[in-house]
Order: sequence, then C-alpha cells, then structure tokens
Amino acid sequence: MTFRAKLFWIFTLMLIVSVGLIAGAVTLLTRKAFEELNEQHTAALVQQFQNEIDRRKTEVLNRVGGVAEEESTTNMAMNLAMAQPDVSKYVDVASGVAKAHQLDILDFLSNDGTIISSAEWPARFGYKIDWVKHPQDFWTSAGAFWMKMDTQDGAKLALVMVRVPRVGDKDLYVVGGERLDNQFLKSFVLPEGMRAMLYINLGQAFQPDNLLDASGPASQADRFSSIIENEQQSPSVQTARIQWTADASSAEVFHAIPLQGRENELLGLLLVGNSQYKLVMLERRILWSAIAVGVIGFFFSALLSWWGAARVTRPVRRLAEGAREVSEGNWGARVEVRGGGEVGQLAQAFNRMTQQLIDQRERLVQAERVAAWRELARRLAHELKNPLFPLQTTVENMQRAKEKNPELFEDVFRESTGILISEIENLKKITGRFSDFAKMPPPELSTLNLNDVVRAVVKLFEAQFGAVGRPPITPELHLEENLPSIQADQTMLHRAIENLVLNAMDAMPAGGVLMLRTSHQNGNVHLEISDTGTGLTPEECERLFTPYYTTKQHGTGLGLAIVQSVVSDHGGRISVESESGVGTSFHIDLPSRPPQRPTHPSSAPELEVGKGA
Repeated sequence: MTFRAKLFWIFTLMLIVSVGLIAGAVTLLTRKAFEELNEQHTAALVQQFQNEIDRRKTEVLNRVGGVAEEESTTNMAMNLAMAQPDVSKYVDVASGVAKAHQLDILDFLSNDGTIISSAEWPARFGYKIDWVKHPQDFWTSAGAFWMKMDTQDGAKLALVMVRVPRVGDKDLYVVGGERLDNQFLKSFVLPEGMRAMLYINLGQAFQPDNLLDASGPASQADRFSSIIENEQQSPSVQTARIQWTADASSAEVFHAIPLQGRENELLGLLLVGNSQYKLVMLERRILWSAIAVGVIGFFFSALLSWWGAARVTRPVRRLAEGAREVSEGNWGARVEVRGGGEVGQLAQAFNRMTQQLIDQRERLVQAERVAAWRELARRLAHELKNPLFPLQTTVENMQRAKEKNPELFEDVFRESTGILISEIENLKKITGRFSDFAKMPPPELSTLNLNDVVRAVVKLFEAQFGAVGRPPITPELHLEENLPSIQADQTMLHRAIENLVLNAMDAMPAGGVLMLRTSHQNGNVHLEISDTGTGLTPEECERLFTPYYTTKQHGTGLGLAIVQSVVSDHGGRISVESESGVGTSFHIDLPSRPPQRPTHPSSAPELEVGKGA
C-alpha cells in the first residue's frame, strides 16, 4: 500500500472513529436519559397504583366495618349465638347488604366457619371455610389483603378484609371486599407511550384470558407467557423486553410487579409497559446523521490526503529506497537532503545512522568473534582439565617407578596404560561432543508418528528406571490416540528426546515420576516431558538453552542446546516451566512439516555454525 493510500485511510479512519465516538456518546446519553425518564414514569405509575390500592383498602375497611357495625348484623350475631339458631332465614341477606355497601364480595360465616350467606355465590350456603377462624384481635390488626375468591362466575382476585362481631362466646365472621379487574386499570392516568396491564394468577399454568388491559382481555397475550412464568417461579420486580414486529421501534419494556397474598402466594401481576418507539427513532436519526457526516468526511479525507501526500511522499519515498538498500546490505546508502523541517531532519538522521552502522558493525563483528573464541576456550579448558590431570599423574608415576623401582615398573606400566587409555577415550568423547554440536546436519525428513519415537526412547531407558541400587523412576505415558503424523528426522528427534529424559533422570536423584504427554492442536504436535525433581530457578531457566551453560557439576552444557537446535531445525518451539523443589516441564511444539530453510555453506567455520545452533 502506497504512502498516499495509507495517509488517505488514516484521515478517513480518524474521521470515522471521531464521528462514531461522538455518535456513540450521544446515543448512550440519549438512551440513558430515556431510561431515566421511563424509570421516573414507571415509578410514578407504581406509586399511582399503590395510592389507588391504599384508597381502595380504606374504602373496603370502611364498608366492611360499616356492615359489621350495622344493627342487622348485630341481631344476626345474637340470633346465631342462641342454642339452636335458624340460619336459613339469612341465606339471601348478603346480596342486599353487598349492594347497599357497594361491595363485590360479602360473606357471613358462623362461629365454626360455615357460610350462612354469600353475595358472590349464594349456592355456597353451608360450606365451611377454615382460614377465617382466627381471634377478633387478629383480624382487627390484619387489615385488607389480596385473595383469590371463588364466585359463581369463577375464581376472581379481590381486595378482602375480615371483621368479627362477637356476642357472648360466639363469633360472626364478616368477609367483604372488591374485585380487581380491568375496571381498576381505567382509573390510571398514563403518560404517552405507557400502558398498564393486569394478570390474575388463578392457576399454576399461564392462562391468556386472565391478562387484562383497560378494555378487557389483552391481545397477543401469549407473548407475555415467559414473563409471567418467571414470576410464578420466583415472584419479584422484574424487567423484560418484547419486540412485537421485526422493526425495533415496536419494542416495549415491561416492568412486572407481583401482587402477593397473606402467605406470599402470587395472586396477580401489574405489568407497566414503556414504548421504545421514540428512543429507537431518535437513535436512527443520530445514526443517519453520523453516516452523512462520514460520507462528507470521506471526500474531505481524499482531498486532504492528496494534498498531504504531494508534500511528503517524495522525500519519504527517498527514505524508503535508502532503507531498502540498507536492508539489502548496502550500509553506505545515503539520502539526498533538501529543505528543512521534520522530513529533512529525518533524512540527516538516516545518513548519520548508516555511517554509525558501518562503524559499529566492524567493532561488533570483532567483539563477537573474540567473545566466541574466549567462551569456547574457557569451556574446552574446563572440560580438558579434568582428564589431563590424571594423565599427568600417571606419566609421573611411570617415571618414578622407572627410576626408583625398576622391578615394579612392569606392574605400574600395565596399570598406568589402562588409566591412560581410559582418559584418552574421555578426551575423545569431549571433543566429539563439541564437534557434533558444531556440525549439526540438516534434518532428513520422513513421515513418522511422534508416539513411536517417545515409546522407543522410554524403552531404551527401562533398565535404568528400575536399576538395582538406585531409587526407582516411574515413567507415565499419556499419548494421544490418532496423533497425526509429521515430517521429521527420526534420529534427531530420538536424540533430542533422549537428552531431555537424561536431564529429567539427573534431576531426580531420589527417584520420582517421569511424565511424557503428546497432543495436537491447530495442525501442530505437542510433546510435554515433566519430572518431579529438584526444579530450577527463574535465572537458570533463562540461560538453560545457552550453549556451554550447565547446572551440573560435570557436563559440557551442550545437551539442551542440541535439543533446541533440533527443534529449531524442524521449525518448532521449545519452552520450559519449572519451580524449585517441585519439578520441571519441557514443552515442544512441532509443525506437520518444517519450513524450507537455506543450507549453510560447507566452507563456514565450525565455530560460526556452533554459534548459530
């Protein structure tokens, strides 16, 4: 992508992001304001509902109290207190009294809870109701409450209270109240965009006909089934959104307020709905305004980017060409400086940089060569010192035996030659390890399954895991079935895993558990090798794969460097996790096929090859 195109897209994105942030902020503030307004309307409507309920409670209290205090009621109580009262003459009393006191519900019950007269269902004469049988003081303090009342037209929700005139030791229960239906909803004054609905909960299942609005049964009542069923399971003030059509502006947010009886049973729900039409339409206007500003800004960005590119493209292109020359190896590249300003200063800084790169490159190359030779010399001196000392001692012993004890020289010579041959073999192994690391061959790829390589390595060490005189090491294999095959060098992988197993065994001198796990993900095969050994410090983990670095008393420090080289040559990654005193885990990720890599020239010095491994 050209600089001019980048400049254009930068300006365009900046404008779009700015407009989007402003539009988003305005939308959020608008939505918050609408939500606060809706909450205020809902709270006002709920308060209006509560005030209406309180008013009706007062009315029911006065009307039922008036019934209980009437002379006719007192006479009824006195007659019922007699030894053998005639209750049949009171069967039709409740209907007339209810009409006179404007009550929907009115029942007279004797001392044992038997219905003497019922206004809402006269045929219930003689039925017994146990829930009313409480002392007079109880009902005096109970006040009005919600209750499901059985009527000749079916069960109804009513606001009910009980009064108890008492004659002697006999009580007369007066149960009266008002029904709650759509007429109740007509008393509300609703703001624009809001509506109130009432659900009368008369059964465990949702009943659409019991959902009422001010005009009667509500339309599309089935859409409220989930709200009401949630309330039936857990009565509480809840909020739900219903979108009536595919258009988002048709949505309403409903607040469900439960109406509960004396025993906290759910008897009804007040549903307060807020239309989202105005909010959605305002958000759409904001969105279209933002799109219009974005389109205008798009053309403005095109003009601005064209003008800006004309001023800065040419010198920037020169800088890019100079940088490309430097990347291709021409560290002496120069950029022609014209004019001042930031671009001119950048060109001058580029020229100074290339000059400094030339000067520093030679110093760095020399310093790296010296450091590499010093490190190699230090490691060779350290490794060769141990076998050279017994060689020197053995030769000196042979000289002393030749000069002072010629008769014992043959015995000393035979013993000494064995020591010399052993130490010379040790020297050959040390130089061989350094030589192997410096001459790591490229992998010879073949199709293999990593599980087979892991099993072969574990089988190789089976005898050592349970060797006599050594604490046992328990191998645990967690090999994924159907592990995909990969392209790899079997010999090199075997050697790398073998080195990791040897390291794990050395880390568990008191025995422990060696776990090997394989898995695959995203086309890569993963191998984990964990031990329960002594663990490593964070500082040791950082230097663990550095050539010639070792945490052991005896070692070349090349084992893990060879492992890293093998994994790297296969295009994989290796990492280590360790906690001192707990154990260490090595993780290897290998691709299904290593990437193509250029081969090193055969004439490259061995030291340079070793450094790159």
